[in-house]
Amino acid sequence: MNMGRSVLTATLLAGAIIGIGITASLNRQSCAPADQVVAVATESTLMLPVAAANHAAVALPDFTGLVEGLRPSIVNIATVSEAPEESERRGGRGQDPFDHFFRRPGPRRSLGSGFILDAEGFIITNHHVVEEATKIIVKLYNEEEHEAEVIGSDAKTDIAVIKISDVDNLTPLPLGRSDDLKVGAWVLAIGNPFGLDHTVTAGIVSAKGRRINRPDRSPYDDFIQTDAAINPGNSGGPLVNLAGQVVGINSAIFSRSGGNIGIGFAIPIDMARNIVPQLKDTGFVTRGWLGVLIQPVDEDIASSLDLPGDSGALVAKVYPESPAAEGGIEVGDVIIEFGGTIVPDSDDLPTIVADTPVGEKVEVIVIRKGKRKKIKIEVGKLEDAAAEAKPVKAEEFGMSVQEITPDVAKELGLDDGATGVVVSSVKRGSPAEEAGLQPGDVIEMVGNAPVENVEDFRDRLAARDDGESVLVLVRRGDQTLFRVIKPAEE
Repeated sequence: MNMGRSVLTATLLAGAIIGIGITASLNRQSCAPADQVVAVATESTLMLPVAAANHAAVALPDFTGLVEGLRPSIVNIATVSEAPEESERRGGRGQDPFDHFFRRPGPRRSLGSGFILDAEGFIITNHHVVEEATKIIVKLYNEEEHEAEVIGSDAKTDIAVIKISDVDNLTPLPLGRSDDLKVGAWVLAIGNPFGLDHTVTAGIVSAKGRRINRPDRSPYDDFIQTDAAINPGNSGGPLVNLAGQVVGINSAIFSRSGGNIGIGFAIPIDMARNIVPQLKDTGFVTRGWLGVLIQPVDEDIASSLDLPGDSGALVAKVYPESPAAEGGIEVGDVIIEFGGTIVPDSDDLPTIVADTPVGEKVEVIVIRKGKRKKIKIEVGKLEDAAAEAKPVKAEEFGMSVQEITPDVAKELGLDDGATGVVVSSVKRGSPAEEAGLQPGDVIEMVGNAPVENVEDFRDRLAARDDGESVLVLVRRGDQTLFRVIKPAEE
């Protein structure tokens, strides 16, 4: 998209929206008569409906009382952590305009935001605010500082819960309902941008259900988009409605400069309602699992499969011994309903399945060869965050890997149903780099055993003896090649 054209379009639309409210002011303050003011607007193609001239100007909301009540619930978060290598953080790619709010080289001292959940000292913030932090300091509105501990954190949704202890008179923020939020509704963002305490900005909800194309995209992305100004340091702060309720957690911005350009993204608070209790109780999130690889249904696929429309999720692969395999789901099925919930798009299915309790028996409706079919499935357990966080012996090689999702497969030009794991980062000077591995490589085998996914990869590495070298088969573009990774010498 031409960004200049986008900015111009946004400016013109903003002019049209506020035109009604400022017409009277222009007539009083401008040297030009009223008819000349209208003429200028006409020349700029900003034409208002004729009836609009008779409408009274609408006053903007007065946020002062609302802000006064909100500020004591907002906290500033300072963290110290070891920063990963630049190539490791970005997977060897250039800067991503869909960025989290702080990415700085060297030993990292970062500022973020958060808000008080309850009087016991639990605080909600972003996962990326406290990720790998060696020390967390929370500063309250009264300037008191307290060291905090991470209670639970979930990378997939970028939500974290931290806690401060032995603090009295905390003021929690009430949680609203993001599902009830309307596009165009007023919202406030409060946080710590650029280290400026308790900064308040106002805007509207620009869109809902946004999924943003970024390297660390999660299948559970479902952002609220807002034009309330949010900047580095706002991460983890609340997005609040006019009732003083949290409707979102500020998480990311779209920016090519690192500053606000009017496109920010917040995690819906309804998602946090399901995540936060689990983080408080266990420190991680347990999600339902179906065991399929899916892709979108476009018009051509819908036509070739004799589908009534382009909604649903097309099954490209069924993992062996998964709930889907045991229930009878087949490659080529289009899942249109899961547990009574309609599946509008393939991106919606992971969230629907993840929110379903493990062990629950649900009815799945698919379209197979043009006909509807009902299938009974017992939802399995997706490998939880605690298991994913366990030390993986790949760390001694200085690399990390990830699953092959449909988006990753498309980006790397892989065939549908490709198996293996993708090298997402390689640390500079590590054994993996010395072996010639690069971000974007697909590891298809470890030793003489094929690798289906990250779990297989982990199992293969765990089976080897400590200090043993690893032979891997790597696919890079159209080439396949063997590489031997030798552990670093102590």
